[in-house]
Amino acid sequence: MKRKTIAIDMDGVIADVEAQFLLWYERDYGVKMTKAELIGKTDETAFPEADAIRKFVTTPGFFLTVPVMDGAVEAVKLLSEKFEIYIVSAAMEFPLSLSEKLEWLGKHFPFISWTNIIFCGDKSIIDTDYMIDDHLKNLDFFKGQAIMFHAFHNVEHTHHIRVDNWDAVIKLLKDV
Repeated sequence: MKRKTIAIDMDGVIADVEAQFLLWYERDYGVKMTKAELIGKTDETAFPEADAIRKFVTTPGFFLTVPVMDGAVEAVKLLSEKFEIYIVSAAMEFPLSLSEKLEWLGKHFPFISWTNIIFCGDKSIIDTDYMIDDHLKNLDFFKGQAIMFHAFHNVEHTHHIRVDNWDAVIKLLKDV
């Protein structure tokens, strides 16, 4: 019997880019902010310097040093016992990120085969049973079951199943 498939996004889902943005913002601008201060904002409005996020994601080392999202490694391992897991990242927008993301996955998720890593530009081509992502641009056009992972930029949206963390993902998918 063929196992069901899950596409899992990297940034904001298994990689805690919010924490990295805050860390780098304090490092570069000397201002300490919290995740709560980002709630409801966009990438462009999250920080007083509108170009801060774009600056960070185009700087060498950003993607390589992103912290792992709490509970992600254990949850993805658990899910991989039952589902075929694909890590899917729209990495083409930031070509510098390709090698860093691949190295980061090898370090933190060595149990995910290179054959199950997909770096693309447009996720609408992804044809899995489920997609866990934090961006509406990826979830709105997904043909399977979309699962929206909580992020500062999606808190006002309610038209997809929402999960706040990896424990909620496991709870949602345990009976599938």
